[in-house]
Amino acid sequence: MARFIRNHPTEMRLSIVLISLCVGLSFASESFFTLPNLTALLNNNAVNLIWAAGLLVVLIAGGIDISFAVAASIVQYLAVYVFSAIGGGNWLIGFLVAGGLGIGLGFINAIPIHHFRIISIVVTISTFNAFFGLLMFFTSGKYLYNLPDWWTGRVVLFERQVADGTWAEITLPVAVMVAALAATWVLIRHTTTGRQLYAFGDNPEGARRLGINIGLMQFIAFAWCGLMAGIGGLMQAHIVQEVVPNALIGRELDVLAAVVLGGARLGGGRGSVLGCVLGVLLVAVTQNGLNLLGISPFAFKMVVGAIILIAISTSNLNLAGLAASRHRKD
Repeated sequence: MARFIRNHPTEMRLSIVLISLCVGLSFASESFFTLPNLTALLNNNAVNLIWAAGLLVVLIAGGIDISFAVAASIVQYLAVYVFSAIGGGNWLIGFLVAGGLGIGLGFINAIPIHHFRIISIVVTISTFNAFFGLLMFFTSGKYLYNLPDWWTGRVVLFERQVADGTWAEITLPVAVMVAALAATWVLIRHTTTGRQLYAFGDNPEGARRLGINIGLMQFIAFAWCGLMAGIGGLMQAHIVQEVVPNALIGRELDVLAAVVLGGARLGGGRGSVLGCVLGVLLVAVTQNGLNLLGISPFAFKMVVGAIILIAISTSNLNLAGLAASRHRKD
């Protein structure tokens, strides 16, 4: 246990904060620690976790991407017309189309970053505005409701009715989220490419001298983020059963804050799937708790900012030392 704490200090701090928050909310609201509320938390935040998995890889590689939410909106729109052209499609085709389109948009980010040596935040700010402008220009802000039946039909993986008559459900986006997180974990922890991404993010010049293909790392990182953006966009349209061109704008900053809160370093070379999940869940639980307590939604950003500040401020606590000291006493 002490070894785990020593190797994962950020994850341990977040776990303590998240558990404390959940305990407090369970006393403050009878509705919080119920099966319908907990499953709703998973369903409502599945898309953010899918996006967070993609953004994590970019951050590990020393980059940053704030265009993925707009990319997801573009994928949604383009996918509607692709499915219409091929006669409707199905879930397999849907994932292939959305993933392929997302990877293509990721490449658009990677090309100027690698070939013109432009820092990633400048490129993604530019593509954010360019993507959004083009989307609104060509769509005129038009909503799309006529989606294929397979895309809008709810897929319930688990359901149970509780004593008060309400239903607890786990839907398809949660399963896709688990698959996305698992695939990201395998990529960064159990492949040579993952080790190279960490090395490149931690020390680009050192990685270059070791023979790591810098361009390949950048393209893989942004392609992975684009892939997750496309899949997340597919799932978001499945949830709301419509395509709205500007509905996802603004969520990229919440996801970025959560992933950084989870231990991903903006300078690159550090980050984990567990920390990513804990960061997103901490933000989600906070928002859910505020809603249940009837607190104004305008307070959400303020409270989340305070939680992030407190979590980062606790970084000086030597949890490993405390655990080792207790172990010696035992």
